[in-house]
Amino acid sequence: MRVVTVYRVDFSRKTKYPVGVVLEQRQTERGENYKDLLRLARRTFARDTADAINIVIDSSQARLPSFPAQSRDYSAG
Repeated sequence: MRVVTVYRVDFSRKTKYPVGVVLEQRQTERGENYKDLLRLARRTFARDTADAINIVIDSSQARLPSFPAQSRDYSAG
């Protein structure tokens, strides 16, 4: 499961504010992951259809796991 931060962009001030997160639960990478996450974020966080253009997600977070892989190394050295 991956956590992707959702931002609202203010184009006049050239800033972006975090407004929430969406969870990617797909186990494998597919061609439409980024577009599907963006569509979900816009449905969830946009105030109306005109505001959907202001909702963006961080593309680097859409590809990285949210938690590091755990390893169990019991070797004493």
